[in-house]
Amino acid sequence: MNPFAFLSSLGIDRPPLDDDQRRRLRRLPTAPHLDSRPLHAQRFVVLDLETTGLNVERDVVLSIGAVLIENDAIDLSRQFECTLRRRLKSVTESVLIHGIAPSALAVGTAPAEALLRFMEYAGDCVFLAFHAPFDQRMLGRALKDELGYRLRHPFLDVADLAPMLFPEALVHPGGLDQWIQYFGLDMSRRHHAAADALATAEIALILFNRARRTGLDNMAELGERAARWQRARRAVQHSL
Repeated sequence: MNPFAFLSSLGIDRPPLDDDQRRRLRRLPTAPHLDSRPLHAQRFVVLDLETTGLNVERDVVLSIGAVLIENDAIDLSRQFECTLRRRLKSVTESVLIHGIAPSALAVGTAPAEALLRFMEYAGDCVFLAFHAPFDQRMLGRALKDELGYRLRHPFLDVADLAPMLFPEALVHPGGLDQWIQYFGLDMSRRHHAAADALATAEIALILFNRARRTGLDNMAELGERAARWQRARRAVQHSL
């Protein structure tokens, strides 16, 4: 007998939001802009998603892990972790890597409620993630599908900020594991949303300290510098 036979579909049943959920959705704060405030004054939410795969059009979010950075510190008392209720047709390699048991998916939080709770937690933050475009697109699609909500929050990509601010590391292109090793961080658990978010947050604090020492203590300037760095990198790649 296939132990995953009860996961017979992709979990796309979407009951309408109830009155309380609609009220909570309307109360979500307006997304911020990257402005001139210094880094220590900005509220960051460091996000990591575990998904069924890497296809941003087809795969779905399985779990959300996040930590909060405020006043140049990680607030460990306010971490976010949630497994979404899913019924999968098959267990993919990504699911096995994440180690999320089918039983955990079966009793997880309804996707709409999980995403609403997460956006209430996120509030008016700037999001940070490692390979942020993937998380941004996956989260944006999930919010649109489940809540009819358009994600407008700014994202900064730690995978770009790290080699931009530490070119001497010669890590780029590199993954989260390589940067954990380079900075000598002690991370015993990986491929788990909450643990990966915490690792990314610790790297982000190191990057913000380097940014300040190079005169980048401004959200708008850091975002613009990162955008220029990305454009320059793409131009080099296209010329090869």
